[in-house]
Amino acid sequence: MSVAEFSVQDVVAGDRRSPLAWVRSHALRHKWALATFFSGALINAALAAAIPTLVGLAFNLIGAPNKDYGALFWAAAGIAGSQAMRAVWQLGRNFSAEVIGQRLERDARAELYASLLGKSMTFHSLRPVGEIMARATNDVRELNLMFNPGVNLVVGSSNFLLMPLFLSPTIHPQLLAVPLTFVLAFIWSVRRYMRELNPVTERVRASFGHMNAGLEEALEGVETVKGAAREAHEVQEFERDVRAWRDAYVRQGQIEARYLPLLFLGLAISLGLLHSLWLFRVGQLTSGQVVSYNFLLLLFGFPTFISLTAFSQISSGLASGRRILELINTETDLDHNPAGYAAPLRGAVTFEAVSFGYGTGEPVLHDLSFTVRPGQTVAIVGQTGAGKTSLIRLLNRTYDTSAGRVLLDGVDARAWNLEALRRQISIIEQDVFLFSRTIGENIAFGRPEAAPAEIEAAARAAQAHDFILSFAEGYQTVVGERGVTLSGGQRQRLALARAFLTDPRLLVLDDSTSAIDSATEDQIQRAIFRAAAGRTTFIITHRLSQIRWADLILVLRRGRLAAAGPHDELMRTSDAYRRIFARYE
Repeated sequence: MSVAEFSVQDVVAGDRRSPLAWVRSHALRHKWALATFFSGALINAALAAAIPTLVGLAFNLIGAPNKDYGALFWAAAGIAGSQAMRAVWQLGRNFSAEVIGQRLERDARAELYASLLGKSMTFHSLRPVGEIMARATNDVRELNLMFNPGVNLVVGSSNFLLMPLFLSPTIHPQLLAVPLTFVLAFIWSVRRYMRELNPVTERVRASFGHMNAGLEEALEGVETVKGAAREAHEVQEFERDVRAWRDAYVRQGQIEARYLPLLFLGLAISLGLLHSLWLFRVGQLTSGQVVSYNFLLLLFGFPTFISLTAFSQISSGLASGRRILELINTETDLDHNPAGYAAPLRGAVTFEAVSFGYGTGEPVLHDLSFTVRPGQTVAIVGQTGAGKTSLIRLLNRTYDTSAGRVLLDGVDARAWNLEALRRQISIIEQDVFLFSRTIGENIAFGRPEAAPAEIEAAARAAQAHDFILSFAEGYQTVVGERGVTLSGGQRQRLALARAFLTDPRLLVLDDSTSAIDSATEDQIQRAIFRAAAGRTTFIITHRLSQIRWADLILVLRRGRLAAAGPHDELMRTSDAYRRIFARYE
């Protein structure tokens, strides 16, 4: 099991050693469906083979000098009865295959979704959302199609290959030669076909994901695209991605067009007919046996024609499974640590020689050391790019330190149970994210069990209650994706309400009042002042009024701690702080 920032205990995980092992482990959970599937495939082929045998018998009866119409009737009845039974078993086979395929898709989707939620922000920062969405939707769907119709048709048609091998020698031993040669040639050509097809289907799936990622970026940044009048350029980029996807599909079609079993089938039918007619001429076969044998050879038509698309579907499904597993098996750099420290947080924070960098890039924080007592308010100031936001993301382990330690209540952040730690820390950033749900549900996101009265109280504290009531549906108003139907100030007030409702022991405000007018800011500042009472609060802001009343001010300069202390002290001792303060004024 890979390291996970978050895990769901009741999500069924498959054998992740390889795509084939993963699919097989999920399918084997449905043993009764598999038993029906395989038995249905075998019985379906056996009953299909009954037709050539009975038709050959009927030919012999018709050609006999003394015609036995009773036996002829029973031959016809045998054909009708066997095909009725065949229809029942074929229904069972197809139904079982559909059940397994649908459940495979369901389980794979749940496993992938839980895995994605468990990945760290480093993982998500480096992955295009469109690429992930392509794997979570289209690739997962390909797993279903791989099993039904893919595996369903391959297993069903494979049994049709066996029937001529078993029944031809019962007509005449020499008649085994053509079916045996065909089956061996079929197996060889299919293996060769799959070896050539697999890398191409991989390229098809990868090019689709790349196209989807480009489309997602263009739509996500459509305002920027329109603002720069770059629509034509983006269309050209999308057409280029589509061409790459098309070219991969064309290459797949070229491989499928050279499918050798189609040639082998024609040769087998021709040679089988000549062989059986020769044996008939020398008196070793009856006319009915010639008909039976050649009808048996026609059974090879089903696996030959159906395998052209079925094996391609399986190859595409395995390519999709490989892409999905690549996401699932990617280890995150944060561990959920379910057995970790989980006591109530008092709010003491200590940075001990902390350095941090994103991935393998240059560090953005260098050797930071400071201590915050429970209940203190800390203002973090510095120029753009100084590392202010990076610092606060270390508090709840959105990222881990590259060197040094972050201690919360004297316990290393990495030793905490991650869920217990994050439930006691609330971070409100400048870019507020709201879900496409009701206003009430967005406020209660961290406490879904909260009563309406509690939600309203949190909204009042954040100065959001009045504007919420201005909507016709009030708290039941559905906001658009990312809250696009609201102004920046309204989104930030809802984020504040969300934070107030969770009653965190450590509150972080990352320039969270930047989109609010001065009059509303004064009201919210008083609400923040009341909310900060008794809890540790970190504030990133350029508002002088908020900086002044902080108990501790951290001055960052190029990722280093240039100065630390209260306002009056820093005004006397820190040139860097005085320059920043003068600029804000």
